[in-house]
Amino acid sequence: MSIIMSLMLLFSTIKPTEAQSGLIQKGKASFYSKKFHGRRTAGGEKVNSLAFEAAHRNLPFNTMVEVKNLDNQRSVIVRINDRGPFSKGRIIDMTYAAAKALGIVQKGVANVQLRVVGENGVVALAAPATVPATETQFLSSAESVNRN
Repeated sequence: MSIIMSLMLLFSTIKPTEAQSGLIQKGKASFYSKKFHGRRTAGGEKVNSLAFEAAHRNLPFNTMVEVKNLDNQRSVIVRINDRGPFSKGRIIDMTYAAAKALGIVQKGVANVQLRVVGENGVVALAAPATVPATETQFLSSAESVNRN
């Protein structure tokens, strides 16, 4: 019994950790009912069902997450501003607007992949894989594209 109590105490004191860019998680997603529009989130904001926002159990508030519907390959970027979901087996709850953009309103639940793409409400853009070193290289690259 004391082991169980110790584990409960340990896990109840864990705080949301810093989000690692590129972190990927797969699972089920759902969305907030429209009745939550205007209610307060765990972060103190009002739920806006027309914004791309979401609830996650432990990602820090203002983490930007790409949510990809694995059934139809649609994706959106949402900002974490709430805690949840509290339904077993779900990894994220989104606003109605985000769910509609992903095409999950009819089904209510979808298999998704989450990928952290930014922090503090800002999306981090990746640098291009290759950058021409000189103007000559750039022009020769452009010419080869124009020929095709």
